[in-house]
Amino acid sequence: MRRLHVLAVASEIFPLIKTGGLADVVGALPPGARARKHRDAHAHPRLSGGARRRSATPRVAHTFAQLHGGPARLLVARAAGLDLFVLDAPHLYARPGNIRTSAPTDNEWPDNGLRFAALAAAAAAIARGAVAGYAPDIVHAHDWQAGLVPALLHYRRSAAAGHDHARCTTCRSRASFRATSWRGSDCRPTSYTLDGVEYHGTIGYLKAGLALADRITTVSPTYAAEIRTPEDGMGLDGLLRKRAQRADRHTQRHRRQRCGIRRPMPTSPARFDAQAPLAPRREQGEPAGAVRTRRRSAATVLGVVSRLTSQKGMDLLLDALPAITAAGVQLALIGSGDKPLESRFACGRQRVIRGASASIIGYDESVAHLVQGGADALLVPSRFEPCGLTQLCALRYGAIPIVARVGGLADTVIDANEMALAAGAGTGIQFAPVTRGNLELAIGRAVALRRD
Repeated sequence: MRRLHVLAVASEIFPLIKTGGLADVVGALPPGARARKHRDAHAHPRLSGGARRRSATPRVAHTFAQLHGGPARLLVARAAGLDLFVLDAPHLYARPGNIRTSAPTDNEWPDNGLRFAALAAAAAAIARGAVAGYAPDIVHAHDWQAGLVPALLHYRRSAAAGHDHARCTTCRSRASFRATSWRGSDCRPTSYTLDGVEYHGTIGYLKAGLALADRITTVSPTYAAEIRTPEDGMGLDGLLRKRAQRADRHTQRHRRQRCGIRRPMPTSPARFDAQAPLAPRREQGEPAGAVRTRRRSAATVLGVVSRLTSQKGMDLLLDALPAITAAGVQLALIGSGDKPLESRFACGRQRVIRGASASIIGYDESVAHLVQGGADALLVPSRFEPCGLTQLCALRYGAIPIVARVGGLADTVIDANEMALAAGAGTGIQFAPVTRGNLELAIGRAVALRRD
């Protein structure tokens, strides 16, 4: 097998920058590549705070006199076992908050279009030879934040570079950033067509990647099928069906096709804390002794580690809380997201289920692992889910995953119905359609399984 050099382009990568599962997966891919004798390098932005400190001893590999409003540098570094190309552009990235949103309001940065166009421009420059001695065989653009990379490489081929790159786009969201015009995207005006980057009168970053990559992947087979339907394609289903129909045809040099590849199983600590589900109460200042006395051996502890959004089904969980706690289920939740849902969970803990729940609004990696390690069941009631990591963590930790039958959740959990239990094949509980009533029934099934 020939050794391949892969340039992965992403807005986040664990443990340097993380807002969600994208960072976990991007950070987990290098060991798999090394096991197959391939070599991964990663291009990502340099943020203020921890991400800047953890990129150890960088050296300047390339400079940009102007990159969307100011000078910028490409730094080469190695940190956390990762080979990195770090885009240092303080005028775009040195801000409070995370890669996409501001602090403390958690609103999207209004110039995100320019910020991610700059990341794409830097990655395309690397692929075209801006860093001496480096020429990737494959450029892998992760999600819409890197969606312009295949477009820039397609429309700005450099004969002088003497290198033809395979371009891969991985889609794990249904969002498509829309810029106000092509001028801020680094794309040429000739690219602004239906077959190019145009998307309902603006620039579609995800659409650009899907239209102009040599290969399209998603993170689960079921999600790959779902996004080719009008219901779940967010206006891109026609494009995806068109690209899927070309799976057996060769264009230019590389085969164009799309597929769904499930995420790898995550790692976990070797020991589990039986009191872990109620760790959030300790974080809220309650004595450890008081927490222990509240853990009833007969109670099923339901863990939730999630963004608090309607896409994740958190509004349904709130509506179902009275019925859930009436069934003797205790809830341990950690997450953040939409402010109205955050407020409702905070109020719900005080009024509806006092003494039967614990919640942290925010995110802490260590506490999240404690919840996963100590819960009897982990709940993922998403309305759509490209793949999801929580249910995989549940399987690793030995908790029962309770999931909606969508996307990668349907692919990674085998419903423990009577036939599956008889065959010893059931691994969790699925429910569909995604409604409050079906959610309550699924949790009831989990309670019954635990009591058996």
